[in-house]
Amino acid sequence: MTTSTVRQEKAAGSGVVNFLVGLAIVVALSFLARWFKGQVYGVKDLFGWGVPGKVLEFPLWAALLGLIANPILKGLKVFEFSKPGFRTELFLKIGLVLLGAGISFKVIVTAASGAIIQGIIMVASVYMFSWWLGGKFGLPDTLRAVMSTAVSICGVSAAIAAAGSVLAKKEEITYVTALVIVTALPLMVIAPLLAGAMNMPEPVAGAWFGGNVDTTAAVVGAGTIYGETAQEIAAVVKQTQNVLIGVVAFLLALYFTTVVEGKKEKPNASIIWQRFPKFVLGFIVASLIFTFGWIDKDVAGKAISGMKDWAFCLAFVCMGLELEVAGFKKMGWSPVIVYLIVTIFNTLLALGISWLIFGWLFPASL
Repeated sequence: MTTSTVRQEKAAGSGVVNFLVGLAIVVALSFLARWFKGQVYGVKDLFGWGVPGKVLEFPLWAALLGLIANPILKGLKVFEFSKPGFRTELFLKIGLVLLGAGISFKVIVTAASGAIIQGIIMVASVYMFSWWLGGKFGLPDTLRAVMSTAVSICGVSAAIAAAGSVLAKKEEITYVTALVIVTALPLMVIAPLLAGAMNMPEPVAGAWFGGNVDTTAAVVGAGTIYGETAQEIAAVVKQTQNVLIGVVAFLLALYFTTVVEGKKEKPNASIIWQRFPKFVLGFIVASLIFTFGWIDKDVAGKAISGMKDWAFCLAFVCMGLELEVAGFKKMGWSPVIVYLIVTIFNTLLALGISWLIFGWLFPASL
């Protein structure tokens, strides 16, 4: 065995150890988040503010614990060592596929009609407004593209896809990702409270969360807080928007290579499939299996539901752990102002569109 081979095996082993240590930290924090949820869930009035304990669902506890653990792990110099085990996207995708195993395909078909219309309206309107406003504030084209895609579609995943299409700088991706998480976590709690104050039907509330909250994880969290039906509709609406990632990535690649960079060659249409969130297909297949009765609701259904909640809990812990604030110092305040203004615009537009489509045109009956 050569020396290089031994080094490669040691490196691979080290990577496995890093992943396992990080995973152990995430699992431990998830157990703690579930414990906190159990302590307050039955309380009718927290702190005398009239806020019921059930609002503080596990997504909030998980994200908060992740945020708290973030600086602690960095202070102990173990954050980078354990970082390979912080897999937000992986846990989120597993949870979404498992979520599909508990939703009848009839619900998806019913909700998808309105979700497609809402998705096209929201993505086009919010993206163009964000792109225009970013130009007014003098933001670089690459940052405008990444930010506009993130806020109009689904946050982190969309930002990464857009960054690959326009060759954005690493600090721009980090900056937008931080903005997404910082705004999504409060919205995950505030949106259900506002929906409750407005007496929103669960399908309308779910559609609002799906069209308004930037990350898929926070969308599911908001739906979980508001109700089971809201969670299902929110997931369908957000995943419908997620499908547009590939289309937007292709259009951005086409625009930047032919206009911004002035290149003659055009990107291959296969980029749509490369950027397509394939876990959406798993979500649909799982729903079809459930619809055809191949999943027993009383036995397997409960087990799958439990695994789904744990997967989401792990994702929220990782979401807090992976938040990086260093990028804010480098980029300045202009992008923050743009992002917040666009978020307000997105929130108000999604509110009106959700009522119109899911409250009137395509009411989802579950």
